[in-house]
Amino acid sequence: MKKKTTAVPLLAVQPSLVWDKPGLVAGVDEAGRGPLAGPVVAAAVILDELYPIKGLDDSKKLTAKRRAELFDEIMAKALCCSVAEASVDEIDRLNILQATMLAMQRAVAGLRLPPAKVLVDGNRVPVLPMLAEAIVGGDAIVPAISAASILAKVTRDRWCERVDTAHPTYGFAKHKGYGTVAHLAALTRHGATLLHRKSFAPVAAVLGRTL
Repeated sequence: MKKKTTAVPLLAVQPSLVWDKPGLVAGVDEAGRGPLAGPVVAAAVILDELYPIKGLDDSKKLTAKRRAELFDEIMAKALCCSVAEASVDEIDRLNILQATMLAMQRAVAGLRLPPAKVLVDGNRVPVLPMLAEAIVGGDAIVPAISAASILAKVTRDRWCERVDTAHPTYGFAKHKGYGTVAHLAALTRHGATLLHRKSFAPVAAVLGRTL
């Protein structure tokens, strides 16, 4: 008889009352929940108060050039940072929300220094061994989350640029995997690649599947 196994939860229920703890605070954000292809990427950053970084903001509000500049500065000045991902297979198996939580867990676990508290952009938090708080719009108002959003965005965009050389007909470097008119046309014309998320409706339609 097979022994029953209990799944490890990925998504935490945020308590109604949150008490701060002294210690390091990490900001966490993700990039790539919406695209039809590629991994979802998460980053965790603990900033160093002795080395402030000017111009941190929601990565979507910054130009690609400015994001790249800040990426290098964050990597050089942050007390510690970590970037992780959940694969396409994990997205299809778990669903995109759970895969995002998994990527965030991995990013926090990858930090060289364990934070006492984690601030996560959005309204959901992953299950973590330390206090975690969700902040809606945090990538625009919390510097550590802004830094995490930049690391995650630049990392995923660079992934898209790399795979574009192997799959030039899909235009990953331009649309970054999102369901643009050009991307959907390429899917219809050439079919789905192994990089595409089979559980996403436009890709499932091309593959003749029903969700």
